[in-house]
Amino acid sequence: MTTNVWLKQEWIDVKLRWNPDDYGGIKMIRVPSDSLWIPDIVLFDNADGRFEGATTKTIVRYNGTVTWTQPANYKSSCTIDVTFFPFDLQNCSMKFGSWTYDGSQVDIILEDQDVDRTDFFDNGEWEIMSAMGSKGNRTDSCCWYPYITYSFVIKRLPLFYTLFLIIPCIGLSFLTVVVFYLPSNEGEKISLCTSVLVSLTVFLLVIEEIIPSSSKVIPLIGEYLVFTMIFVTLSIMVTVFAINIHHRSSSTHNAMAPWVHKIFLHKLPKLLCMRSHVDRYFTQREETEDGGGPKSRNTLEAALDCIRYITRHVMKENDVREVVEDWKFIAQVLDRMFLWTFLLVSVIGTLGLFVPVIYKWANIVVPVHIGNTVK
Repeated sequence: MTTNVWLKQEWIDVKLRWNPDDYGGIKMIRVPSDSLWIPDIVLFDNADGRFEGATTKTIVRYNGTVTWTQPANYKSSCTIDVTFFPFDLQNCSMKFGSWTYDGSQVDIILEDQDVDRTDFFDNGEWEIMSAMGSKGNRTDSCCWYPYITYSFVIKRLPLFYTLFLIIPCIGLSFLTVVVFYLPSNEGEKISLCTSVLVSLTVFLLVIEEIIPSSSKVIPLIGEYLVFTMIFVTLSIMVTVFAINIHHRSSSTHNAMAPWVHKIFLHKLPKLLCMRSHVDRYFTQREETEDGGGPKSRNTLEAALDCIRYITRHVMKENDVREVVEDWKFIAQVLDRMFLWTFLLVSVIGTLGLFVPVIYKWANIVVPVHIGNTVK
């Protein structure tokens, strides 16, 4: 966490007292900070190895009171919990204390618990919810060491990430469902699924660059992307299976099982509100019995034989066509079934992952706005 602060320190140096009447009524002077003794107050949990701030002038009053308002740019370490990114709330602290003196030599007194935010500039990514200071002591076998800890409760502003990260991810998730609405004879189903999978991979890489790498917690948006990628992978497998069903025929596969015929051609279409694909023609074949004795073939009987041959050929072609249409209709039924199944899973998965965020947002962030103190 990078902060630009004014660190106000005040102490009494008895060696710097004087009588204003002896010096023309002068009650206050400004002295460079490197020309007199100053307490070595440093930021303990710094992240860049710089312990000192800027060297500026101090204000010395006639009673020995020294005031030093030191401007400093601090980079402090902060443990980030990115579970609910970008709807996260972070608590970062800055711990100040003397580097060489113990409490018997330099004691630290917290003048005001509230951090002065009069000159605070709004940040486009974070909002400060609370900034409080507290005093603590660390003891060992011989000495005690006072320190001051400032705790900053900051909230990430999620609008940018919601518009450019979460909404596109949800859109890609529901775009996967649309794949099952495309006809199976179109060759763009697999291409669309693959494009969605590549887009999700790009979003995953973007998130990896934004948030800090940690194996302790996984951000919610990362879980949603992984869920969606698994979702898309399954849709590709299901789409390949549906396309295979669509191109089946009696010459490439065995006859359709009766239970398949019953479930996918009669039961499921009614449940999915689908109409039958073709008007079926059922013909009853009549068996002719021989009269017992040989009959002479005349011209009429020869013509009837030709007609029977043509009829059998036409009926065979009709049976083949009906088998092909049956497989195509089964592919349509599968697409419709997977359409509703994946839509239901997508809605439940989206709500299941983001409802905890909404719950946390309503129970933690909202009370802060109405005046509760965050500890």
